[in-house]
Amino acid sequence: MHSSRRNFVKRLGLGAGAIVVVSAAGCDAGSDSYTDAAPLWVADKSRNKIVVISDIHLGIEDRYSETLKNRPLLIKFLQCLQNTKDVRELVIAGDFLDEWFLPIYYYPLYTDQDQFYRNVIANNKAVVDELNNVIASGIKLVYVPGNHDLTLKASVLQEAIPQLIQARAGEPQGLGTYYTGDRNEIVIEHGHRYDVFSAPDTVTNEELCGNQGKTILPAGYFYARYAATWVLQGKPKVTQSLPLISDSDYAGLTDALYPDQAGAYTYHKILANISKKITPYESGADHFALDKIFKMRISGFNGDYTYKDFFPVMLTDGQTGKKYISAPTLFRNIQLSWPARQMANKVKVPQASFALSVAGAVPPAFPDSFFSQAKANYLENPNEQNVEVVVFGHTHVPMCRYVAGGKCYLNSGTWIDENTEHPATRTFAVITTGAAGRDAVAIRQFMKEGEVADITASVSV
Repeated sequence: MHSSRRNFVKRLGLGAGAIVVVSAAGCDAGSDSYTDAAPLWVADKSRNKIVVISDIHLGIEDRYSETLKNRPLLIKFLQCLQNTKDVRELVIAGDFLDEWFLPIYYYPLYTDQDQFYRNVIANNKAVVDELNNVIASGIKLVYVPGNHDLTLKASVLQEAIPQLIQARAGEPQGLGTYYTGDRNEIVIEHGHRYDVFSAPDTVTNEELCGNQGKTILPAGYFYARYAATWVLQGKPKVTQSLPLISDSDYAGLTDALYPDQAGAYTYHKILANISKKITPYESGADHFALDKIFKMRISGFNGDYTYKDFFPVMLTDGQTGKKYISAPTLFRNIQLSWPARQMANKVKVPQASFALSVAGAVPPAFPDSFFSQAKANYLENPNEQNVEVVVFGHTHVPMCRYVAGGKCYLNSGTWIDENTEHPATRTFAVITTGAAGRDAVAIRQFMKEGEVADITASVSV
């Protein structure tokens, strides 16, 4: 199959779904030189291509990195990109550096987040060096924050990549939106703004932390640390006893202390289902023992927390005797804070239902829910009529979807070694911008042989 691909040279942007293969002599993973890196495709005469990559997930140590096997290929891709003379911009759409894929027992340097990110950069110096070379080659480099690097300060990243453009202006911490293209018709976000588990949360734990908005880490950060522990332990199956709420318990919940118990119960069921699958070893005999496994001294937190502190259960108010569903300590009544979080995070068209929002944040609805958000906030938003192409990352699922009138949603996928959400990794989006008419769009995959395949048809509906 690979040899037959080499018999064809397809021009980028000439038809969605065509298998694009460029003769990539010298552009193989074993080659280190920029000078022998073949272009990714036959270039147009003008610099009219916007390339978007996302979800690279570089770690502070190689054992805590989801992009290790693909890191040399990423470097080679960047070298090939520099020789592709119609590329105008490379946009990194979030989750470039990773603060979330860490086991719960990781504490070194974890009271100084700036130094943490500097160490991530040092551990991935070859990638950062190549990004500086991308800029030197004449390609504009842009970074948009993601959830796994939402605490990364602009100044820390700028130290490493001085000519980098960061799309943060006018945005809350941890978020960014980038408009580009000949007509500002392209908008690029990471996408976590619309995700209950991953959107910056300066609201829910404000009373707990008492620091007036300095908290920012969402619930997904805690779940990710717990899941990373499980993965790094080899995904063990550990017997556990979850404090579950039954349907009959929920049905008997009347005159609850807090509103939107439907949302709280949906949240409980989703987290209970996730917790049945993710079962790391802990020190206690009971899997959910009261061990203070999370020692938090960052982002406004200053305490030690157990798994049970953020697992929603049925509680009873001591004064009124009324029952309600909530986590006991962390992210209490998270369903009530969702409207305020969306406002704080400048969501253009807020989601009305917390229950639907949280249900959309897990498989199988997860990838398509972001297409819905792209439509609501941009493609079908009368206040964003100029936007024709929306690009998100976050889901790790490369995607191409159209709406009436030819407007388009793209997802750039991921570069992690093992993409559990989709068969393809090392994927990226390409938009050919023009002064008139609809932009040409494509989803590509950088192959191990150093070739580029057009996978647009396979990720389109």
